[in-house]
Amino acid sequence: MTRRKRKGEVAQGWGFVSPAMLVIGIFVMTSIVFALYISFHKVNLFTGYYEFIGLENYKRIFVDTKTRIAFFNTVGFVAVVVPIQTIFALIMASVLNAKLRGKFVFRTIYFLPTLTSSAALTMIFMFLFSLTGPINQLALNLNILQEPINFLNDPKFALKVIMSMNIWSTVPFFMTIYLAALQEVPNSVYEAADVDGATGFQKFIHITVPQLKPITTFVLLMGIIGTFQMFDQAYIFSNGSGGPENSTLTVALQIYRNAFGQNNTMGFATAMSIMLSIVIFTVSFIAQKLNKSESLY
Repeated sequence: MTRRKRKGEVAQGWGFVSPAMLVIGIFVMTSIVFALYISFHKVNLFTGYYEFIGLENYKRIFVDTKTRIAFFNTVGFVAVVVPIQTIFALIMASVLNAKLRGKFVFRTIYFLPTLTSSAALTMIFMFLFSLTGPINQLALNLNILQEPINFLNDPKFALKVIMSMNIWSTVPFFMTIYLAALQEVPNSVYEAADVDGATGFQKFIHITVPQLKPITTFVLLMGIIGTFQMFDQAYIFSNGSGGPENSTLTVALQIYRNAFGQNNTMGFATAMSIMLSIVIFTVSFIAQKLNKSESLY
């Protein structure tokens, strides 16, 4: 290849990637730099007021009561939802990957919640768990409850309702990912296990789970990122207040309230966003390292 032709190919390469680099530079990198800038300032974007206050916004994160509540709510949400949705998705994928009649119909039915908007799902679950909703009526008819539970306005249950909704809506998506990965597991491995007299549970534990560890890492990372950023469901559920009694207040919702609420503390909200990004990166990195493993074959 001549030197002139090589230079032409390099120029073509830069020509192809330059639009994407331009968009990323303007809308991503510039936004990150600007966010870092205003996180060190007391800001009012409506009046254009900027006052440099150093690390005060970051210090406030560790002493602000509502921010601390939002952080603990979010961590609890992640700790419950991510493991459950991962386990359920893996089990359902394994069941639907077996030779069952009508499995393609079941796959379609199970995937439907993923196609429904988060706002619609939230409204549906609010109806299901309302004081006169089907859940309370069924529990009363079966004599499980003596009186209905106010799930939506009881701090002990409010976040748990959002957890159940999130699990129900995300499991089908991750199940589909596991299903695709299961197609790549060699049948000869399972046949060899059958010859050795392995039970279905033993094959699942010693073959399926180790084979899917790279996929499980991906599912865990996606789950961690998604749950730490949970906003819309908590916002709709509590009408933006994080109630009842701050039980559904998440970090993302608190960031929104600080940025666009009555306090208009955009600098503090930006500092919270940056800290949330650091937490997500750290937890995701730890999860990846703990579950890092190549498949056996």
